[in-house]
Amino acid sequence: MTSRPHPVLYSFRRCPYAMRARMALTISGISSELREVRLRDKPQAMLDASPKGTVPVLVLPDDTVLEESVAIMRWALGQDDPEGWLARDDAELIARNDGPFKHDLDGYKYNERGSAEALSHRENGYALLAALDKRLAAEGQLCGSQRGFADIAIMPFIRQFAAVDRKWFDAQPLPSLQIWLSNHLDSDLFKTVMVRKAPWVPGQMRGLPPVTAIVAPEM
Repeated sequence: MTSRPHPVLYSFRRCPYAMRARMALTISGISSELREVRLRDKPQAMLDASPKGTVPVLVLPDDTVLEESVAIMRWALGQDDPEGWLARDDAELIARNDGPFKHDLDGYKYNERGSAEALSHRENGYALLAALDKRLAAEGQLCGSQRGFADIAIMPFIRQFAAVDRKWFDAQPLPSLQIWLSNHLDSDLFKTVMVRKAPWVPGQMRGLPPVTAIVAPEM
């Protein structure tokens, strides 16, 4: 068993699963070695740790491997949860996001734009958008008035859905969802974890940016 001073996070900047893992690690203040990977040329060290070959993968100093983003989030917040995210969780809503909604997001994004299949997936995915908008209208976040676990777990996927056709998304009657998404995208936390990194090569060590400048957004 090897020993390293910090956890190692294998990540891909644009992956929504990796985004939410990075945000949880960053807000928790955990010093991590960030290894940005090319999905078409995955490093052998990542595949040795997690043969499934998807990001994110977190390798702890004792060689324990966490290869699911929600598990990484819960582990990080279990070390330190300065904003109380774990108290604002909704496992059922996250499962709906990660299951049916992600299926429709992929169908909407990767089928020919404007095709009947893509539009069918968009219509199906809209059901969750409408449900989130209704929920957000009450207090501004999914589980109260402050951002929490559910918001961070779901937001990267709404971002991706909106980006497929931003003009269409902005034209929908989803005012609370649109404000919520905009505020999260403009937050210091999100901007910090989306800083571009060159792909990792063996021998390099890069940490996540410091958490000191990150504050909750004004809502």
